[in-house]
Amino acid sequence: MVLAAGMIGILVLGLYAHTGSMPPLVVVESSSMIHEENGEVGSIDAGDLVLVHRQPMETVITFAEASNPSHPNFGYEQHGMAGDVIIYDKNGEGGTPIIHRAILEVVAHTTQTPNRSVAQDAPSNEHCPDGGSFDDAHLDEDGQIGTCIMTWNVPGTNVVNATTISLAFDGDEAGYYDCKRLAHANVEPYLVVWNWTPSQEGMLTLGDNNHCSVDQGSSAVNGSVGVHSASGVVKPVRDSWLIGVAGGELPWLGTVKLALNTAPGSPGTVYVPNSSYLALFVLVTAVLAAPLVLEPVLRRLVVGAPELKLAEDELEEE
Repeated sequence: MVLAAGMIGILVLGLYAHTGSMPPLVVVESSSMIHEENGEVGSIDAGDLVLVHRQPMETVITFAEASNPSHPNFGYEQHGMAGDVIIYDKNGEGGTPIIHRAILEVVAHTTQTPNRSVAQDAPSNEHCPDGGSFDDAHLDEDGQIGTCIMTWNVPGTNVVNATTISLAFDGDEAGYYDCKRLAHANVEPYLVVWNWTPSQEGMLTLGDNNHCSVDQGSSAVNGSVGVHSASGVVKPVRDSWLIGVAGGELPWLGTVKLALNTAPGSPGTVYVPNSSYLALFVLVTAVLAAPLVLEPVLRRLVVGAPELKLAEDELEEE
């Protein structure tokens, strides 16, 4: 028991040294990132364990950047699609983290000093009577925290110095993002960000299996339900909310944890693909059977080794 605990401790410390995060792994609970209904190694399915690499926001590569042929990071893919997958706290409030793809980043182009006489929790239009969005974490030119962002840039696109963000991921304005849905009146088959005024700097995020329903809701993409926290729909993901970037996956192994999780609100194994149970069974069986198969083979190799025969002959001569 002590040996097993020691080995687990060494493994966890090794993963921490590799990822910089603690815990270094997260279990995927939902089907928001699946690419195939029956599961697929390489994409993120419910029941997978995913390594969490602690990285600053500026190192995250978005779908917009990775799908732009003129961008240095063109062609970069993680988990089956262009761009990084990030793990973040909803509005920085804790709870079950979200693991979704970074689609684009909105950054301030021009700012204006806000009205400093109003309360910090006052509506944005009171902080910014001349328009814009009040970002309470952005350093203003007056040296104080909090500024009015008047215009925006979207790195990796042609959106520069824009008061609102409109961008079609149609393969022309930006790289093609397939919503995997039927096109009909006023609904395109690709992702469209339309007339969006971000509330703050950060990332627009989206689950690969969410059919273009972005986490930031309908203010960014028409028809989006959005991801909700206690304070409302998730805002653009800030660096301080970022837990890490999704690295390698260990498929199926988190299914056991999900099966044992009886906490209220936990989905359990509802979203785990059926194929994962079979794959997990085969994996566990192989691990248990390996010593039984390998032991006689190794014994035969050792007994027949020339070095062992030579050592026996030398002992007899002595």
